[in-house]
Amino acid sequence: MTSGRATRGAAKPGEMLRLLAEVEALARCAGAAIMQVYGSDFAVVHKADASPLTLADERAEALIVPGLQALDPGVPVVAEEACAAGRVPQVARRFWLVDPLDGTREFVLRNGEFTVNIALVEDGAPVLGVVYAPALGRMFAGVPGQGAWLADDANTVASGRRPIACRVLPAAGATLAVSRAHGDGPALQAWLAKQHVAARVAAGSALKFGLLAAGEADLYPRFGRTMEWDTAAGHALLRAAGGEVLDLQGQPLHYGKPGFDNPAFVAVTRA
Repeated sequence: MTSGRATRGAAKPGEMLRLLAEVEALARCAGAAIMQVYGSDFAVVHKADASPLTLADERAEALIVPGLQALDPGVPVVAEEACAAGRVPQVARRFWLVDPLDGTREFVLRNGEFTVNIALVEDGAPVLGVVYAPALGRMFAGVPGQGAWLADDANTVASGRRPIACRVLPAAGATLAVSRAHGDGPALQAWLAKQHVAARVAAGSALKFGLLAAGEADLYPRFGRTMEWDTAAGHALLRAAGGEVLDLQGQPLHYGKPGFDNPAFVAVTRA
């Protein structure tokens, strides 16, 4: 799936921050389109893998993909719904990964815990990530080596943009971020038996990565099936905040794999 040809060189630090601002604006546009559907009597269909699909997924992706193509010409964009329809681009050493509506189940349940995920990958590693929760008014963004930030929309109590970072593991034990919609069964229970967990917090979509990046949780294990577009933006954010996402052999998740399937992983903070 991965081509050895580079479409362009790696972005410089100043360029990355300018690019991040543009991607945040694009995520907000997609979020606005999602919220229009969220406030309507929308229909739900199911894809071949039984996962739900709504008009919001399609409208958001229709905004994000051409937006990235204009912003970063010639760089492949791998987007969830296009891939589900069989439109899978050949990726190079630099490419974009897009989940236009991560947490469609949460969207259908109307609990607000869904996100727009946009990530830039270079040489198999996520180097820029935006995770935007439009219903909650929370924008997580980060560039590894340059920082991570959380911006709250102006209509929320805590408005403004602030730097965020992973916390040091509390002496009382870790706070575990767990999926609200997906249970990982015996594999998760076996892993938890070896951990010192003091508390748990449930969240949908890539918001779990945001909890770790903002110092509100410490571990996020996932043993069920995920795709690269599910994790890349949150992975970049967590790297920017001082954490990492590791497979069960202790190696950082790699992107651009054939089929874009992820192995089981554990997202961790500084400790």
